[in-house]
Amino acid sequence: MTAPGSAPASDARPSALFVCVHNAGRSQMAAGFLHHLSGGAVEVRSAGSMPADQVNPTAVEAMLEVGIDIRAEQPKVLTTEAVQASDVVITMGCGDVCPIFPGKRYEDWKLDDPAGQGIDAVRPIRDEIRARVLTLLDELGVTAVA
Repeated sequence: MTAPGSAPASDARPSALFVCVHNAGRSQMAAGFLHHLSGGAVEVRSAGSMPADQVNPTAVEAMLEVGIDIRAEQPKVLTTEAVQASDVVITMGCGDVCPIFPGKRYEDWKLDDPAGQGIDAVRPIRDEIRARVLTLLDELGVTAVA
């Protein structure tokens, strides 16, 4: 039996949380890719321990180049609730410390930081994130959409 207002477990979508210190570059690009490539089949969250004031404009530009608009996103603070509500927690190689809960899957994607970098340096980071998100989708049993 499910609680009122909640979906049965069989209908639950997998969920992922991307964590980086400022939640302004890598984690935002990863969230954008996962949302786009899953076609909404995965619940996507991103957060940071010390969120920036805005998403990195170069990350926004790099994502627009591949048809994904993250301009409306805002960096968010990492909460225990966000970790608890996620099946997979992925840190973005920035040394962030997440609360650890049993039954959660944790990964650390070591990626260069796009902060302060030009578009030519951010494109390879973006492309690596896309490749890792495609692998994550496969591992979650979700077919990527074009």
